Amino acid sequence: MTGDRAGHEIVYSEETISTRVRELGSEVSDAYSEEDRLVVIGVLKGSFLFLADLVRAIAVPHEIDFLIASSYGDAMVSSGQVEFRCDPRTDVKGRAVLLVEDVIDSGMTMSKLVPRIESLGASRVDVISLLHKRVSAESLEPRWVGFDAPKSFLVGYGLDHAEAFRHLPYIASI
Repeated sequence: MTGDRAGHEIVYSEETISTRVRELGSEVSDAYSEEDRLVVIGVLKGSFLFLADLVRAIAVPHEIDFLIASSYGDAMVSSGQVEFRCDPRTDVKGRAVLLVEDVIDSGMTMSKLVPRIESLGASRVDVISLLHKRVSAESLEPRWVGFDAPKSFLVGYGLDHAEAFRHLPYIASI
């Protein structure tokens, strides 16, 4: 790990992330067919960079949508309450859905989100997370994980602290 000028400790470099996202795209492509009518839904705001790179690495046809759900607000620790601010607009009834998350910490957001998408009639709901902190043994286990992450607070590549640091091309600990 190396530090940068801002005092962050780089945990995953831009190159490491790029390589892993391409691998994940290949794995996702192998898991779906055209008949699944895949809808890839990014959980905003944190997943937007991961989602942008991931969908370009997925070879099967798919649609893209977004939703907004959060349990952090501006805090560095989950509030324990999941707030839904925007549902996807795409009709997912009878379709496979891949929920794209930036980081699974307590797993609370996904434990509320998966049943919500299932209730909309999705034929299948899978989760892919760039990072998994494995904080809780009871947290939802995503089908795909980019990296097992340290339990420190991470920023960059879409992850933020109070809306700062999302633009960084790497992931760092603060």
